[in-house]
Amino acid sequence: MTTDARTQPARPPEAAPALSEVMDLDARYVMSTYARKPVEFVRGEGARLWDSEGNEYLDFLAGIAVVGVGHCHPRVSQAIAAQAQTLMHVSNLFHNPLQATLARRLCGLTGMDRAFFCNSGAEANEAALKISRKFGKISVGAECSEIVTFTGSFHGRTLATVTATAQPKFQEPFTPLLPGIRYCPFNDLRALRDIVSEKTCAIMVEPIQGESGVHACDPEFLMGLRTLCDQTGALLILDEVQTGMGRTGKFLASQWMGISADVVTLAKGIANGVPMGVCLARGEAASTLALGDHGSTFGGQPLACAAALATLDVLESERLMENAAAVGGYLMERLVELREKIPGTICEVRGRGLMVGIDLATPIARTIAGRLLAAGIVVNPIGDSVLRLVPPLVVTAQDCDRFVHELRRALVAESTSAQTAVNNAKS
Repeated sequence: MTTDARTQPARPPEAAPALSEVMDLDARYVMSTYARKPVEFVRGEGARLWDSEGNEYLDFLAGIAVVGVGHCHPRVSQAIAAQAQTLMHVSNLFHNPLQATLARRLCGLTGMDRAFFCNSGAEANEAALKISRKFGKISVGAECSEIVTFTGSFHGRTLATVTATAQPKFQEPFTPLLPGIRYCPFNDLRALRDIVSEKTCAIMVEPIQGESGVHACDPEFLMGLRTLCDQTGALLILDEVQTGMGRTGKFLASQWMGISADVVTLAKGIANGVPMGVCLARGEAASTLALGDHGSTFGGQPLACAAALATLDVLESERLMENAAAVGGYLMERLVELREKIPGTICEVRGRGLMVGIDLATPIARTIAGRLLAAGIVVNPIGDSVLRLVPPLVVTAQDCDRFVHELRRALVAESTSAQTAVNNAKS
């Protein structure tokens, strides 16, 4: 980590409470649902973060794929500031020109017809599930209420979306779960055909699963889902909460395969850090929800919409989707080279654009993430063996070179440490 004058935050470190004070307050007053690292970030710019001690970090996490156009992008910050001085919130009982404009732009980018605005990916998926249930009831009958999701998926933390999340570790504390959601092995079209029936109102899938370790749908599998939904009348829901907003090099990851959903959900990077989610739908699904069926107090408020519109402007004017494709490809090439140079450390590199998973050969993901943090790089360990990289879309090839260099140092250091421990145990 560098600490020279060029890397100091604009505000002096003493402007933030001491880390020890923050950690004490957190321990006493905040529910213990996060395993926080002993770092206090106070400023961000582009793909960089600074902590309260003035140390600079290269951010390869972006708030978990949220800060897509970079920390504190001037155009987004200016849009937020201007809107905060004009009108921050108004009830959805009244018209909101920013929301209407944003809906039109998002529909144009996704091929959808209508949008429902909310505050998070979980809420967007909740809306998608409700649309599906009502759609099945209208089109077939009350018995058409089952929704199929896939092992390894992650769709949110509400009771409905955690039920849709086919990972027991997220579900077990909250059983019994909601009825009517069935699970199918990921990328297994044959198994899916055995599960789908006249009771199925929707199939929900992420084009690339993020929380299970960056696993992509096989193109044939995703195309098979579209065909199966066309044959049965079920809705195809694409959860693009993490893969959308240009992260993979196109606005939606599904656009790489030319697949159109009936319902698409977005969040995370949509407003570059301001909470927002959106559920978009086309055709009959777009008109399924009627007056009073669903709502959100804060969804689509002027402040969030102003941030989202500015984010879209930056995404398009600075060609960040193209940058994600190019730099992401370069990053994966460098990681594959690293795997070959230090065999036995990396099993697989997978992903698309700037959504990359590094599958380590041994269960040391958390240790490596800790070594990288100490070296001034922020990444996300998933489980024991996977590092997830979802940096801001403004990262450069030079940033990737630095990351790969530090990753190599961390892997070699850990390998050396492990071998020393083995030798000491033998002696």
